[in-house]
Amino acid sequence: MAWVYLLVAGILEVVWAFTMKQSQGFSNLRYSLITLVAMAASFGLLSVAMRSLPLGTAYTIWTGIGAVGAFVVGIAVLGEQVTPLRIGAAVLIVTGLVLMKLSSSS
Repeated sequence: MAWVYLLVAGILEVVWAFTMKQSQGFSNLRYSLITLVAMAASFGLLSVAMRSLPLGTAYTIWTGIGAVGAFVVGIAVLGEQVTPLRIGAAVLIVTGLVLMKLSSSS
């Protein structure tokens, strides 16, 4: 169950990163509130996952989901630039996440 909590925490990290961008520096109340709620939920679920997962594994996977997820949302929703170098960087992050998961005993 810890892995499910970690996955949801990572997805919520993407949500709060996106809504923080949409909040325009916390000047848009609706997006600001969504950001804060998603942040709190993400941190809460991460802390629950860390009860049984190693710190290095949990934190690395959480930040990796957030980084790659924000990259994908930036491209798909915000029209950010797609370049071979950016795609290569995302592939390296995902490769690191897979290796981290495979190396975990939990």
